[in-house]
Amino acid sequence: MLNYVFRRTAQSLVVIILIIITTFILMNVIPGNAATAMIGKKTNIQVQERVVKELGLDKPVKERFANYIKDLFKGDLGKSIIMNRPVKDMIFEVFPNTLKLTATSILFSWTFGVFSGLISAKYRNKFVDKLFSTISILGISAPTFWIAILLQYSLAYKLKLFPISGFGQFKQLILPSIVLGWSMAGEISRLLRANLLENMESDFLDLARIKGRGKWSILIFHTLKISMLPVITIMILQLASLLGGAMITESIFGIPGIGTLSISALTNRDLPLIQGTVLLGSFLIIFGNFISDILYFLIDPRIRLR
Repeated sequence: MLNYVFRRTAQSLVVIILIIITTFILMNVIPGNAATAMIGKKTNIQVQERVVKELGLDKPVKERFANYIKDLFKGDLGKSIIMNRPVKDMIFEVFPNTLKLTATSILFSWTFGVFSGLISAKYRNKFVDKLFSTISILGISAPTFWIAILLQYSLAYKLKLFPISGFGQFKQLILPSIVLGWSMAGEISRLLRANLLENMESDFLDLARIKGRGKWSILIFHTLKISMLPVITIMILQLASLLGGAMITESIFGIPGIGTLSISALTNRDLPLIQGTVLLGSFLIIFGNFISDILYFLIDPRIRLR
């Protein structure tokens, strides 16, 4: 177990280092600079040169990268060029908002995804199965911004059941949670349905049938357990991805979260803030992969044997 954890930790660290290097290189290859975004293009050259020097953008890329790595080891993500505030403070300030949106979205997606997957497998090829399958496929295939605008227009603007945008009340989290949770629930439902149908034909369920267990009992207490293993990975990755911010949804609904902060950083070409948000999102996804691998190792004896 310790050897497995050590190996996965080493692999994760290598990926994080590669992400840091790649992000830094890409941000320095993109045309333009943060000084121009901060003071505008109409200012004279002398002012632009002075701002560039103050921000340290006149230094060689290698020197800036070396300083960035040193600061990372100290736990310092740098200071936002546009806002002139520590990146770490800005991220921690909006992260609770993303956490609230993540919690409600995950609650909706996991509940509906598992429920619809079970019902679809139980009533295979019947009307209920086709209905849930259609809903799941629509959630997976439809663009997020299209679903968001459609729900805003129909449920918020026309029927006035929910606020169109904003943040602070629970009602304002319902629509964005449905937008984010719909596609995730569709992924869970389709994968769980396929696994359930495959495992329902397995020989190990014959013993439960001989004992006189009912169909629902066999489906939930026997088939569901082994069918959930691949679904767990999807769930954890979904959780990690949402914690890293949902740019489009947060922007459309006016939620001051990590996603909105990332868009602001990209628009203003705020390099330290971009690197901070990208690093956070990457770390969460890598950590989610790590946790899912450990859970697999603990739940499935076949993986421990290999």
